[in-house]
Amino acid sequence: MEMAISVKIAVMFLFILQGVRASPRPAAKMDKIRFLALGDWGGLPFSPYTTPVEKSTAQQMGVVAETMGIDFILSLGDNFYYSGVNDITDNRFQETFEEIFSAKSLKDVPWYVIAGNHDHSGNVTAQIKYSKVSKRWNFPHYYYDLNFTIAGSNTTITILMLDTVLLCGNSDDFLGMEPEAPKDYHMANTQLEWVEEKLKASRSDFLIVAGHYPVWSIAEHGPTKCLVQKLYPLLAQYRVSAYFCGHDHNLQFIQDDNGIGYVLSGAGNFMEYSIKHKTHVPKDWLKFFYADISSLGGFVYVEIIPEQMIITYIEARGKSLYQTTIPRRSGR
Repeated sequence: MEMAISVKIAVMFLFILQGVRASPRPAAKMDKIRFLALGDWGGLPFSPYTTPVEKSTAQQMGVVAETMGIDFILSLGDNFYYSGVNDITDNRFQETFEEIFSAKSLKDVPWYVIAGNHDHSGNVTAQIKYSKVSKRWNFPHYYYDLNFTIAGSNTTITILMLDTVLLCGNSDDFLGMEPEAPKDYHMANTQLEWVEEKLKASRSDFLIVAGHYPVWSIAEHGPTKCLVQKLYPLLAQYRVSAYFCGHDHNLQFIQDDNGIGYVLSGAGNFMEYSIKHKTHVPKDWLKFFYADISSLGGFVYVEIIPEQMIITYIEARGKSLYQTTIPRRSGR
């Protein structure tokens, strides 16, 4: 299903959130799960510590949260440009995060966070520790899982939050260098083993994996060779529903022959047009690409009901750009 919809449509139902290992917050009662996915939103390392794109994107996220309802936000890495944070008292937490995503509708919404390559240029441990400072910042470990159940049904959702920098190595955007190898092979292999164990054991109706680097992308960075080699076979083998990522600064939806949806949402701070790697992705896989450099950014809104996951791409001026659906997994 592909169609444009208005983001002003009010959502009338509620959902229940259960078993989220990253947060001890009490469950709310709802009959669907709704979240935003946003990557590469990390402002600037100098005053005013933000960009017009980040501010506009944050404002529209607040509008969507108020009109459609959201229950959490997936933060897909590159949370603080260009070199992460120094320590837990770094003013970037306030000036790039707390003071920008400040709409009333976002105040009590939990963020589930992973690190990107720019975060790894700083102190990721400090970002993890910030979970004890901010009531909405949830970053319990470099990689972790989230588990949800929709009330009134037995529909379950699992999201595996990965650290693709530890898995594949860091990259240098300014030199155009892509990750070549992990810094610590033991740590990389331990995470990969954890991923496979979780995927193999999962009986969830919707199984999502999220990381910073894309598996597939047609833009500046393109496919991440390490993930294509190591992660992609696991996504296919265990019939993952979708893979969410950032890294390239635009919006993309790619769907492979197995039906796995690749949701790239990297337009939270910059918007860059590039189709440099278009020939590196099978041409019939690309379903949607948006990188209007005059745009003020964008993000993804996801609603999961028992039958399907509905994915909507929204630009910062409020226009719905593209919508698609992924069905509930069968034959588990």
